Amino acid sequence: MPECQNCSSFVTRRYVRVFTPEGRETPRVCPSCEDKIRDGSDVRAARSTRGN
Repeated sequence: MPECQNCSSFVTRRYVRVFTPEGRETPRVCPSCEDKIRDGSDVRAARSTRGN
């Protein structure tokens, strides 16, 4: 099962296919990450917390 490189959370293969660059098997950041977010094709530090 694929895991996020940042927080080690489980991600689906569908998420990997849609949100990772071609040739990568694991995403650099996922929706469970509280400290980083996707910004276009890059990853950046979150400007605010994303608590549930």
